[in-house]
Amino acid sequence: MSGNRVAWLSPSDPSRAFPDIELALREPDGLLAAGGDLSSERLLSAYRSGIFPWYDEGQPILWWSPDPRCILRPDDIHISRRLAQYVRRSTFVLKFNCAFADVIQFCAGKRRSQQGTWITTDMAEAYLRLHEEGWAHSIEIWENSTLVGGLYGLCIGRVFFGESMFSARDNASKFALLGLCRILSRNAFDLIDCQVASQHLETLGASLMRRSEFTELLRSSCYSEARFDGWPENGLPVAKLLDK
Repeated sequence: MSGNRVAWLSPSDPSRAFPDIELALREPDGLLAAGGDLSSERLLSAYRSGIFPWYDEGQPILWWSPDPRCILRPDDIHISRRLAQYVRRSTFVLKFNCAFADVIQFCAGKRRSQQGTWITTDMAEAYLRLHEEGWAHSIEIWENSTLVGGLYGLCIGRVFFGESMFSARDNASKFALLGLCRILSRNAFDLIDCQVASQHLETLGASLMRRSEFTELLRSSCYSEARFDGWPENGLPVAKLLDK
């Protein structure tokens, strides 16, 4: 990479063939490379290195590593007085990995300015593969038999890499994030990678971390090849999420 040019990856390149993330552009912030593919091996290598894909339909795959990074430590989630009231009154239940494909479908089409990711057809297929392989997970909010909110991402070692969330009912995505934080905290996770900062995430307790600090943490936290299987029994009442 030189000047304002990004490195071009070939699908035949090794899965770890990313440039040094310190070479990522400042404008647009974090753009590192283009091309390659969305194989599970390349995606897992990217996330372990502090890199993630984000691009629109019709574009080449674009790889990013912004500086600073938006993160949320599970114990730092902020529950406002009003949100706590909504949690106590909620009749929704929390489930895990029951409707992963549906969660992606609901999230698809959202842009980062709306606290979501533009999810192309190829991206959806790639994360469905990662789900089938035990790396990608969905945290879901249900109203009786209707999916009304949720989020999805990857668990690698002690880090959850959040990708996108949605709400079809007021506060449903917040309930999903609260549920995720409770579970990750009980399982000694270090943090949730929120990728790019937003006011919405900041109100929920997210903060910024220097990229160098973030990638150093990944080196010690993402070594495990084990798939996370610490999800509690499905059907946990959202109203119980205030219990520790």
